[in-house]
Amino acid sequence: MKQSNGFSTRLLIVLLLFVVAVRSQLTADYYATTCPSLQRVVREQVTSAIMKETRMAASLLRLHFHDCFVNGCDGSVLLDGSDGEKFAFPNLNSARGFEVVDAIKSAVEGVCNQTVSCADILAIAARDSVVLSGGPSWRVLFGRRDGLVANQTGANNNLPTPFNTLSTIISKFAAVGLNLTDVVSLSGAHTIGQARCASFSARLYNFTGNGLADSTINTNLVSKLQTLCPQSGDGNTTTALDQNSTDLFDNHYFKNLLNNNGILFSDQELYSNSDAASTTRSLVESYSNNSNAFFTDFVNSMIKMGNINPLTGSSGEIRKNCRVVNS
Repeated sequence: MKQSNGFSTRLLIVLLLFVVAVRSQLTADYYATTCPSLQRVVREQVTSAIMKETRMAASLLRLHFHDCFVNGCDGSVLLDGSDGEKFAFPNLNSARGFEVVDAIKSAVEGVCNQTVSCADILAIAARDSVVLSGGPSWRVLFGRRDGLVANQTGANNNLPTPFNTLSTIISKFAAVGLNLTDVVSLSGAHTIGQARCASFSARLYNFTGNGLADSTINTNLVSKLQTLCPQSGDGNTTTALDQNSTDLFDNHYFKNLLNNNGILFSDQELYSNSDAASTTRSLVESYSNNSNAFFTDFVNSMIKMGNINPLTGSSGEIRKNCRVVNS
């Protein structure tokens, strides 16, 4: 009888743990009853922001990326403070759109007070930014909670940068559970958005110490960018990441890589690095010829990225203000 009671107790514990685990998973209907108008409210705010500035679509998408790569998708990139992720090298003078997130959060709080996390808002805003730019849609999974701390060191070490080699990029993606398909499809987000001269001008002048530009960049593009980004410039002038298809979410970015028209060194590495032949080049070629293949893989990779170490259940909190933890 004692053995039977012991077995029953262990079984109950296992069942309880299973229930907790199931409840901790992200789901598409997480806010179905607690905030049914959530996606409509966010879409309205994102639409308004993009109508005011087309570039904002890329900025909001990028915030979700940079959030998930550091501490998981927990909204930590939004926290203010000198030790915040906003001031990490990959984000400094680069990450933007925080005031739009503030507006979205305010609108959401107006209909569902302290119910929806900032991390989930970033996930919806990223999806809507892609859709409103002509890209694919997908069902966003919800249930993330907001982190209590930022991680500037993690942002400095873990975020991919425009200066990274292919092997470094692959390693940084692998560190958060993302594979080669994810590397290439998610890099395709650079089909929209702008790059500052500071992020690529090193390619234009004395790249390897021989006085010449990077050999993997088209000579016509070099001339154009040297005019835009003189060596004496301040580095803040911008140009489209996807030349000749600036604001449309399509597969043109990959066509550019085939013609050595990638703006960022890290982007062109996907095709031109010698190791790309056995890793990423075939995917670049595939996506350049088949936008449906790109869209399908991009959607799957976005969902996968959105599941990187989310805080769920009773972990973290639902911030009232995305910039600060609750007092």
